[in-house]
Amino acid sequence: MTDLHFAKSEILRSFHEDDWRLPVFREFASTLESDARPFPCIYGISGYRANQLRFAFLDPIKATSLAPILADYIKNARSFGPHTTLVVLSKPGRVEPLETYRKRFWTLLADLSVLDIAEWPSAIPHDLDNPKWEFCFAGEPVFVACNTPAHVLRQSRRSSGMMLLFQPRWVFDRVLPTAEKAQNAFDAVRRRLLGYDLLPPSPSLGRYGDPAVREYQQYFLGETSAKAVCPFQSLRHSSHPVKAETEKA
Repeated sequence: MTDLHFAKSEILRSFHEDDWRLPVFREFASTLESDARPFPCIYGISGYRANQLRFAFLDPIKATSLAPILADYIKNARSFGPHTTLVVLSKPGRVEPLETYRKRFWTLLADLSVLDIAEWPSAIPHDLDNPKWEFCFAGEPVFVACNTPAHVLRQSRRSSGMMLLFQPRWVFDRVLPTAEKAQNAFDAVRRRLLGYDLLPPSPSLGRYGDPAVREYQQYFLGETSAKAVCPFQSLRHSSHPVKAETEKA
């Protein structure tokens, strides 16, 4: 255990019952443990059951607080297992409009890029409008997803407080080594989404590298069929300042 992130087996003995982190973690755990209403992300469930996920708790979520956690996680992620993900949970508060969370999310990723001291991987393009783009930090491409309390119809993206998930790209490469396996997994997730969300799967969803798919559009999904947007063309060389630290996450 570190003081930066925790395995699920460490959480119950690390926090007191009156600590906000316990109910927030238990809510997440109940979502992945449900047999009556299976969560769509099959590999997320596998990682949780195998104790390969790592959890961090921030109130609020700030880039300056998250950057060392994410760097340490990425450094050690391969030792956690092939289905690992970093889950960043925040304290529930007043529910804000979905657009507010969207702007906060992209500001946070831009701020993280400013703080990142590692070189951007040469195999990953800088331009978000490229099927091979992925968010990178500490030298690793990382898929990112955001859940919020403002998500109502898209239940697969709902949480009591803002929640971020960081999954290294190599996780997908290991468990989905062929196009056939990747397509089968994608189809299975879509089938589960049909019974989980209250609207059809987002048209933004797709396989990495597909010429018609943009990774960044899958990071923060809206409540309509409109494709997601990002306020930046590139994050690595963004001149965007670290200015969101006073915002409540």
